[in-house]
Amino acid sequence: MPLLQYKCARCKKSFEELVKKFDCEVFCPVCGEKCDRDYSGEVFSSTGKPTKKCSGNCKTCGGCK
Repeated sequence: MPLLQYKCARCKKSFEELVKKFDCEVFCPVCGEKCDRDYSGEVFSSTGKPTKKCSGNCKTCGGCK
């Protein structure tokens, strides 16, 4: 189970949540609004090397090459 970063669009609260899958719905612990993933920091490929083209959203690409 991954520990992912989220940010609430309504109250701007940033938090981490342990989820079963990457596409699980997560709600803000403060206001209850549905939250989106927060892609902050450096993104690494599956080989462990930094990549400049990766958005961190694995559903939108064919994988790290």
